[in-house]
Amino acid sequence: MRVSVIQMNQGSEKQANLDQARRLVDAAIASDRPGLVSLPETWTNLGGGRESRQAAAERLPAPGETGGAAYELLRGLARGHGIHVHGGSIIEAPGPGDDPEKLYNTTVVFDPEGREIARYRKIHMFDIVAPDGTGYRESALYGAGERLATFEAGGITFGCTICYDMRFAEQYVVLRRMGAEAILVPSNFTLQTGKDHWEPLLKARAIETQCWIIAAASTGQYLERGQPRSVYGHSLVADPWGHVVARASDGTGWATARIDPAITARVRRDMPVMEHRQARRIDLDAAARGA
Repeated sequence: MRVSVIQMNQGSEKQANLDQARRLVDAAIASDRPGLVSLPETWTNLGGGRESRQAAAERLPAPGETGGAAYELLRGLARGHGIHVHGGSIIEAPGPGDDPEKLYNTTVVFDPEGREIARYRKIHMFDIVAPDGTGYRESALYGAGERLATFEAGGITFGCTICYDMRFAEQYVVLRRMGAEAILVPSNFTLQTGKDHWEPLLKARAIETQCWIIAAASTGQYLERGQPRSVYGHSLVADPWGHVVARASDGTGWATARIDPAITARVRRDMPVMEHRQARRIDLDAAARGA
């Protein structure tokens, strides 16, 4: 199965972002004929502050019902091209039972008939100070998800994560146990952290889970409350051995790779790490306490 990671330079104007996404997805499909395309994190909005994010947010419908502009664009792309579309993540407005003061950073996935087949809310909130002193506090605006998600496409089981999740290896191990053979990581990775951590972290997640890692990312600059910020880009696909087999160049565009289940099977057969994991029979937290 061929997959394409879409690399965008989105900003605070939602309609411009939708137009850019459509243009890049159409071009990637025309060029490389993937069976699945993946967009970056919050591709509908990057920058502009709280008001801009709230304006871009969409209340997600029950599967099968009509949604907002971004939701329907993703569904239309899937149905129109007859492929699976992994919608990176969009900004979700709170629904019934949610904290009304929070938005959610949410993935939706559509099959070739335009049916929603997966939905995942980002679990780990990016509350850090970057090396250049820039502060990020995602939890001030977004609520955290509570459930993992997988879906099947082309005979392959995909797991869903978003950006900062990649620093939490246990989430990826659980997705492997849930049957994942490939894990998606749509991201807006900062330039400061990306130049040192982006590729090593993604390779590590691939190696330890023996899964394909599919990471669509945003690139370039955007304005946050009038101040420029930069994201790293370098969208990539890594194989279960940790080799980067496709990488986007600088600027907007895409990269495409073929997901080969034979490679996955061979790596897992020759190094059966999941069978060797001692966490299945040892309480590692208790061991760390000396219990």
